Amino acid sequence: MKVGTDGVLLGAWAPVPPAGRVLDIGAGTGLISLMAAQRQSDAQVVAIEIDEAAAKQAAENAAASPFADRLEVACSSIQDYTRQTEKRFDLILSNPPFFSGGVISEQEGRANVRHTVKLSHQDLLRSVQRLLSDDGSFCLVLPWLEGLRFQEVAATYQLFTHRVVRVRPSPEKSANRVLLELKKLPVPTNGPLQEEISVYEKAGENAGRSKDFLSLTTAFYL
Repeated sequence: MKVGTDGVLLGAWAPVPPAGRVLDIGAGTGLISLMAAQRQSDAQVVAIEIDEAAAKQAAENAAASPFADRLEVACSSIQDYTRQTEKRFDLILSNPPFFSGGVISEQEGRANVRHTVKLSHQDLLRSVQRLLSDDGSFCLVLPWLEGLRFQEVAATYQLFTHRVVRVRPSPEKSANRVLLELKKLPVPTNGPLQEEISVYEKAGENAGRSKDFLSLTTAFYL
């Protein structure tokens, strides 16, 4: 599970509340959890990861970080965790599975990450509805079309879109990702806040990271 642009964008963009409780669903090796802990010195972060090898590595990464005392890693499905905990969270983060069909990889770990095999979007939304505080935020990143569908399904679980960021690979290309912030609160009368970011300044071999991307993520790169 390499460090990817999707995870970096989500971890840098989501509004981490001061002294808040943060839940990272499908934490992988802990990238987004670590970013959340870095951004708020008093945030308490719980990372949930169903894959045993990934959860072990996430725990190792957390223990080796300056945030070890504020990071908890649990090897569990979110469905089981939701049934067992009484906690509520001010921010829930997820870089969830995003293919609902297609050919499944022979590598089981990659298949579980990229397909909705062990975590359907409906199961994810049920857990978020149960675990999110009344005024909390649920933030995630999805491919563009999946994001549009996800918002429609989320509304049936009383989770409403408050902020949308269209992510373009470069200014010349259409958005291929979307960052979403959903809440239990009603949508503002003027609708969700709409934003846009390009990852690169231009397309092609000589493309460089955009100023907006660098401004958002510079604190996390050496």
